[in-house]
Amino acid sequence: MLTHLSIRDVVLIEKLDLALASGLTVLTGETGAGKSILLDSLGLALGDRANAGLIRSGATQASVAAIFEVPLKHPVFALLSEQGIALEDPSEPLVLRRIVTQDGRSRAYVSDQPVGITLLRRIASQLVEIQGQHEQMGLADQSTHLDLLDAFGVKPALLTQTSIAFRQWANARTALEKARSDMEAAAREEEWLRATVDDLSTLAPQEGEEDSLAAMRVSLQQDEKRGEAVAAALAELTPRDRRSSSPAAALRSASRALVRLLPSSTEGENGPSAHQGQAQEALDALEKAEEALADAEMLLTRLAADTEGDPRLLEETEERLFALRAEARKHNVAVAELPSFLASLKARLAALDSGNAELARLETALTEARLAYEDAARQLSEARKQSAQKLEQAVTRELKPVKLERARFIVSLLPLSPDQWNSRGIEQSSFLIAANPGQPPGPLAKVASGGELSRLMLALKVVLAQRSDIGTLVFDEVDSGVGGATASSIGDRLHKVAQDVQVLVVTHSPQVAARGDQHLRIAKRIRNERTETLAEPLSREARREEIARMLAGDVITDAARGAADSLLGQTA
Repeated sequence: MLTHLSIRDVVLIEKLDLALASGLTVLTGETGAGKSILLDSLGLALGDRANAGLIRSGATQASVAAIFEVPLKHPVFALLSEQGIALEDPSEPLVLRRIVTQDGRSRAYVSDQPVGITLLRRIASQLVEIQGQHEQMGLADQSTHLDLLDAFGVKPALLTQTSIAFRQWANARTALEKARSDMEAAAREEEWLRATVDDLSTLAPQEGEEDSLAAMRVSLQQDEKRGEAVAAALAELTPRDRRSSSPAAALRSASRALVRLLPSSTEGENGPSAHQGQAQEALDALEKAEEALADAEMLLTRLAADTEGDPRLLEETEERLFALRAEARKHNVAVAELPSFLASLKARLAALDSGNAELARLETALTEARLAYEDAARQLSEARKQSAQKLEQAVTRELKPVKLERARFIVSLLPLSPDQWNSRGIEQSSFLIAANPGQPPGPLAKVASGGELSRLMLALKVVLAQRSDIGTLVFDEVDSGVGGATASSIGDRLHKVAQDVQVLVVTHSPQVAARGDQHLRIAKRIRNERTETLAEPLSREARREEIARMLAGDVITDAARGAADSLLGQTA
């Protein structure tokens, strides 16, 4: 509900802070006192059109803040979340604030977070309904009528069932459309598809094959390099050119040459000379070198056998690797994705081959889903027809007390064309009124006069008050053009509605004013040679005087006070 209204520099209001209570709050005051300014200020906070003319003379800007206490489960929080507005503490009051500057522009805020005017209106429409002589919000909006009808007398399970069936139907339609689209696309490229599947199937790419082939290629290349090095070493030890002597032959030649320096057995026994000793040492070294060379050759031969490369295997590995990479580039995918790419192409071919059977299955599923939706929607339609009859009867009973006994209230249910069917069903609803006998029924906002519409809205609200999330109702002169017993009845019904929701009513009727739980008097005063509007809550005695004024006019008589006491006594 609306707990506070703070107004700054709006027309004749310099500063006004209103604390509002639950129940029925009545606003009274002489004509021209500024009641309309108060409602215009509230409307500004709720998203009404702004203009620089609203700014009080001498001020640079006007501002209005409307503060609401909202239950945590209220739908407005879902709207705020949907729009990305995060509240630090949802249990804190929700503040709608509007500022108008001298250039006629305005800024809007929800709990100090800037929002657009359209969003401000959407938020406000979930918190407040205004029914006035010249402006209607809420019940006059045809888009709300189906929800109100459902809330009045339709089981939620039927609404849920219809919504689920519609979603399943929509999903079945989407699946069929996608299958048809895929088949058409596959058919257009069938020749390419089959050729590509054949090529890739022949290539038969495997998961992780590129990495293993690349590793094998590196290993084979390294083996080849090692084999070449060993072969080169062996070639140096055993040259193929006959004109080039091998190291072993050179060592043997050197040994034969040195042997000549050694004494033979027939030479004297004088012993070897110093030169002969050195030659023997050199010969021994040559023999050792020859043996070492033979060992090296043997080791190199063995190493050559162990490190022998496989040129053919390397060639095959490279051919396979390069073929995979070429195919991947051809189809603009990674080599690692080739197996899954082939699988997807095979699936498309399979879908093409078995497409007719799959389409038939999906068409059957779509038909079944549509039939299920139609069945659920028809059950919902029957429930709505019954709810419409009960709502018409309930509202009709409330028309006479508000002096609309000659009017006819009609709940219209109009079927939608199949292409308009939706999650809410197969019809739309609108509330119609025939204000006088012989007059054709029409939309509420177009057929009824301002006063009639306000009273009709009151009758509707008496019936629907407990079935709406709206926490605050505002009626502007709902009692216009009536008096006596009718005004008293209107007051009773306003008070009845206020048992369930907060009601604010601007009234000139003492019978209505007497029914208020809170009474605010709007008045003008002149201060510092400037006129300003103020609103003051009235005590019991002040209420008596205000209601007596409303009964008698400027000159309040004892009889008027007695009549006021009588009216207030009836509500005590």
